[in-house]
Amino acid sequence: MPLQRPFRFGVNMFVPGSRREWSAKCRRAEELGFDVVGVADHLEFSAPFPAMVLAAEMTERVRLSTFVLNTPFYNPVLLARDVASTDQFIDGRMELGLGAGYVKAEFDTAGIPFPSGGRRVEQLEQTVTTLRRLFEDTEYQPRPAQPSGPPLLIGGWGDRLLRLAAAHADIIALTGGWANTTGDVLQLAGAAQTEERVAYVRGLLGDRADAVELNLMVQQVIPPAERTAVPDRFEPLPPDAERSPEEPPSVLTGTPADMAQQLKERRERYGFTYFTVMEYNMENFAPVIAALR
Repeated sequence: MPLQRPFRFGVNMFVPGSRREWSAKCRRAEELGFDVVGVADHLEFSAPFPAMVLAAEMTERVRLSTFVLNTPFYNPVLLARDVASTDQFIDGRMELGLGAGYVKAEFDTAGIPFPSGGRRVEQLEQTVTTLRRLFEDTEYQPRPAQPSGPPLLIGGWGDRLLRLAAAHADIIALTGGWANTTGDVLQLAGAAQTEERVAYVRGLLGDRADAVELNLMVQQVIPPAERTAVPDRFEPLPPDAERSPEEPPSVLTGTPADMAQQLKERRERYGFTYFTVMEYNMENFAPVIAALR
C-alpha cells in the first residue's frame, strides 16, 4: 500500500451564471472547507481559464483546477500559454487536469473529428509532453508561477489512458466508471472493478506510487431519505451492487458520519485520498468534510 496521504476534497463546478453567481459559489466552496474548486470543460459550461481567474480573485485558500480539459480541443502550444498565464494570474494555485474527451456530440458541434479512443490518448500524450518540454525550458515565456508548471492531473479509466497517467501525472483521477461510445451514459464501476483498476495503476507506478495522489470522482452523495432512489439514478448498476446500491465506490450514502466512514474505508482499501464531488452535491457533502476534520 502506498504512503497514506491526508484527505483532500474538491468540488467540480459546471453551472454557468453571472459574475456575481460564480463568485458566490466559489466563496461558498471555500467556506465549506473544500480544498480545490474544479472547473469542468464542456461546451455549454463556463470557459475554464477565465472562470479560474475569477475564482482566485474571490477566494484566498482553495486551489483551482481544470477538471478536466477536453484535451483534443486544444493546440498544445497555445494551451501552454493559457496554462502559464493562468498560473501566473492566480499566484500558483493552479492544478492542471487533462482528459482525452469522451462526448462525441461536443466534437460534432465544434466541427472537430471524433477520433478513436486510442488516437485521443495519443493526442493527450502529445499535449502532456509538449507542456512538460515548454515549462522546463527556463527561457519559455510566459512563465508559470509554479516551477515546471502546475501539478498535472490526468483523469480516465481505460488501460491506455492510465498507462499515460502513470508515466506523467502527479494526480491520477479515476472517474468511477466508464462512458459508452457516445459519452452520454456512464456505467458505474463496482468494488471489484475499482480494485482492479487501482491495482493496475499501482503496478504501473512502481517506485512512483508514493509520489502520486489518487483521486476519485464521487458521482452521487445520497442522504438517508433518498437511499431507495439510488437504483433509479444509475442504470445499469454494476453486478456486485445490484443488491446493495451503495456498493459502488463512487457513490456515498447515509448520514455524514456514515459517509465519512465510507471515505476512510475507500482510503484504506483503494488508496484514494482526494475526492471530488459534483457542484450539485456541494452542500450535501460539506458535513462529511466537517466530520473528517
